[in-house]
Amino acid sequence: MLHFPATKMLSQSHFFSLDNRPRSSLSTNYRTCCSSSLSSSPSPLSTLALTKSRRIVSMTTTRSTLSDGIGAVSGVEHSGSELDRFANVANKLADAAGDVIRQYFRKRFDIIDKEDLSPVTIADRAAEEAMISIIQESLPSHAIYGEENGWQCTEKSADYVWVLDPIDGTKSFITGRFRASTLLYSGKPVFGILIALLHRGKPILGVIDQPILRERWVGLTGRITKLNGEEISTRNCPKLSQAYLYTTSPHLFSGDAEVAFARVRDKVKVPLYGCDCYAYALLASGHVDLVVESGLKPYDFLSLIPVIEGAGGVITDWNGNQLTWEASSSSLPTSFNVVAAGNKQLHQEAVDSLDWQ
Repeated sequence: MLHFPATKMLSQSHFFSLDNRPRSSLSTNYRTCCSSSLSSSPSPLSTLALTKSRRIVSMTTTRSTLSDGIGAVSGVEHSGSELDRFANVANKLADAAGDVIRQYFRKRFDIIDKEDLSPVTIADRAAEEAMISIIQESLPSHAIYGEENGWQCTEKSADYVWVLDPIDGTKSFITGRFRASTLLYSGKPVFGILIALLHRGKPILGVIDQPILRERWVGLTGRITKLNGEEISTRNCPKLSQAYLYTTSPHLFSGDAEVAFARVRDKVKVPLYGCDCYAYALLASGHVDLVVESGLKPYDFLSLIPVIEGAGGVITDWNGNQLTWEASSSSLPTSFNVVAAGNKQLHQEAVDSLDWQ
């Protein structure tokens, strides 16, 4: 297996690697999942081997205030042991997907255009397959909704649904690659693995993982967000005129959305571009203040909610409404306009400036 040196590695080691046994292809006869709560213990994971000491991200403390008085994600409905168990599985998913992605980063492979003209690669599909296999083995009563494979459950709905985006920012992953004879391998490590766990439609767990830089943000309901095991928080930017704003690209806005975005962009101190999901991770860590984007699918933003809220930030649609999406066999991944800010005051100022009707 190919391993690439990390460009930004923290001190603790916390990654799994896949063993050398071949993984069987996904079967269309998926393991039965149901809407009842999980009652059985997890089965051993035959496809993962522990290769080095690892500190599982387990957040056991909360604090009442963060950068602007917003607490960690509220409304705890699960025991600490349940959340720790789900976090353990989520870490294994990110480990497995990261192992796959690192094999293909800046390597030669085919790029396929989907119906919406967005690119997909073998890395996207193999990473999602690796995560699906682990969930089906560990939590067979849970359903799955993946960007590449859609709904994975014999039932039409389930209490627990994992929502997966194996590579959010595929264009950054393949940046610089040409389909002609000349190939340049200069992918930008601002893409990420996004993992969300919904309980009755509400995100209770979110992971943003950058597998090249080996940075992992984990948010859990009722707990403070952590980056590689260390608690983080957003920073308190008092007003829009002092804010650093990120969006993936100004060219992704059109029509009224382009006009609305311009109203915010023209008021901030510094507008920045080209970060995909990594911009939200930077916001949670207190490095930027605001992210505004249009046309995001549920698998693009559901994992961001626990991460940002657990760090003291706010994330909603452009009207200031909570972002929700019910995943089921009949669900369609509709588009959402998303605004995230490091604190309540800045978020409200951004929503007022968007003035979205």
